[in-house]
Amino acid sequence: MNRQYIVVTGAAGFIGSCLVGFLNQHGHTDLILVDEFGDAAKEPNLAGKTYSEKVEREVFFDWLGTRKPAISFVFHIGARTDTTEFDYSIHERLNVEYSRKIWEYCTKQGIPLVYASSAATYGAGEKGYEDRHDLPYELKPLNPYGVSKNEFDKWALDEVAKGAKAPPFWAGLKFFNVYGPNEYHKGRMASVIFHSFNQIKKDGYVKLFRSHRPDYKDGQQLRDFVYVKDVMKVCYWLMENRPASGLYNLGTGKARSFEDLVKATFAGLDLPARIEYIDMPEDIRDKYQYFTEAKMEKLRSVGYKNAFHSLEEGVIDYVRNYLAKKDYL
Repeated sequence: MNRQYIVVTGAAGFIGSCLVGFLNQHGHTDLILVDEFGDAAKEPNLAGKTYSEKVEREVFFDWLGTRKPAISFVFHIGARTDTTEFDYSIHERLNVEYSRKIWEYCTKQGIPLVYASSAATYGAGEKGYEDRHDLPYELKPLNPYGVSKNEFDKWALDEVAKGAKAPPFWAGLKFFNVYGPNEYHKGRMASVIFHSFNQIKKDGYVKLFRSHRPDYKDGQQLRDFVYVKDVMKVCYWLMENRPASGLYNLGTGKARSFEDLVKATFAGLDLPARIEYIDMPEDIRDKYQYFTEAKMEKLRSVGYKNAFHSLEEGVIDYVRNYLAKKDYL
């Protein structure tokens, strides 16, 4: 029997490397990993994991043409995710054009596809957070990253609407605020939990952004924080079950405050909470989301039944079992 491979792009990054580990745990070791593998800070993310091939992102399509592997599924997690990168051409090349090539390859070869979209597509949330297929055309993302993710969502929906061929199953996952192990390399773009943990270790307190809106108190800005372990379960369920194709939110469905998140981080360290408030940098002030909350009815309606970690459960597990030990998933 010929080997069937699963492709994971962005495999050296945060979510991608967690997915590689999760696939290994479920007996999948015939994996093709795609990324830029030159970053030494990402190397521990893949240590101890089992896979068949590592392919550099820029040569991946040439490699496919030469090697012609039998692929059973593609997880396209790779993207330029820096929300402070304002050169749209970078996002367009990596998040739109590259994703189109992935989609077109999967379509031509009849390969199911799950790709990473983002809650950044929802902008300030003035249109709500429903994963309906008419909504992307009305959305106004706040940064070039969000624009690029929304542009690809629209392109995929247009392909389907005009009757063009599509992968036999596809899902665009609108990741909300994902946190968890394997984000050590992300620097400024790592989760608030990661930064809070390091601030507590260094200074004994955490700095949070003041609110610059009268309708939100300091520390009460709200986000839907989702633990990466829950993200893995959804990705795997989609591969196994292949429900109706389309866009799906991936959060918990419950917005929580940054203050709650920091208190949970202190709790994971068995310390009383100490929080100080600082002004938000002006370069992100007008592009800051004050509220995000995933509408999760669509994923539930197609049969996904697993519970999500509460904020406290996820943060305490992350702090005690990973950050405190600098361990990886």
